[in-house]
Amino acid sequence: MPVFQRDQVTIYFEDHGSGIPVLLLAPGGMRSSISMWPNAPFNPLVSLGDTFRLIAMDQRNTGRSSGPLDIDDPWGGYAKDQLSLLDYLGIDEFHVIGCCIGGSYILKMIQLEPDRITSAVLEQPIGINTENKALFEQQWRSWGKDLVEHRDDLDMAMVEAFGSKMWGGGDFVLSVPRAFVKSCQTPLLVLPGDDAYHLASTAREIAALAPRGEILDSWSETPESLASAVQSVWKFLRNHTPGS
Repeated sequence: MPVFQRDQVTIYFEDHGSGIPVLLLAPGGMRSSISMWPNAPFNPLVSLGDTFRLIAMDQRNTGRSSGPLDIDDPWGGYAKDQLSLLDYLGIDEFHVIGCCIGGSYILKMIQLEPDRITSAVLEQPIGINTENKALFEQQWRSWGKDLVEHRDDLDMAMVEAFGSKMWGGGDFVLSVPRAFVKSCQTPLLVLPGDDAYHLASTAREIAALAPRGEILDSWSETPESLASAVQSVWKFLRNHTPGS
């Protein structure tokens, strides 16, 4: 089983293909893991495997990955896991595709190490507001309850502190403020969602704020539009590959 270990963190990952490296950050909220990719309209493990080196991972404390709860800096803790995995694999520059919570992970990674990420695709990024906040609270508490049942070193008070810190940061994408997105020079391709978790308004705001942001509307409505979106993602990644 391919695993990467950093301090007390163990990350399960898969490394497919060769060529231009692309880190994949799966959907699923707090249960973001490789097994969740088939639930996404655009699954890069299926659609991009012939061209790119695809590196997929289970996030900390879901799937086959584990580690402590980083109560002081939850988003930063996840981003350091992700960046450290690329260090372990000897990869300096890379593209990244994130679905659902993966969009927020991407923006935090760019904030920490902007020069490493050559471009990013945000598929159905999450957005939080007063109307859907309770949905996310229910989701992370359900994840935390399951985690505590299998971990003697954790309790619900720790989960509550962790979840409140991670998900209590106001509106927008949670991991970074709007001011950062407005200053972000990384090329971003945003594929909006259309439900209460994946607010289309948040996706459009990300693309509008980012100096090099692009949006792909109506991308998953039909098989034809989805096929076209896959080609758009492929071209976007290739066009922003250094030396292409």
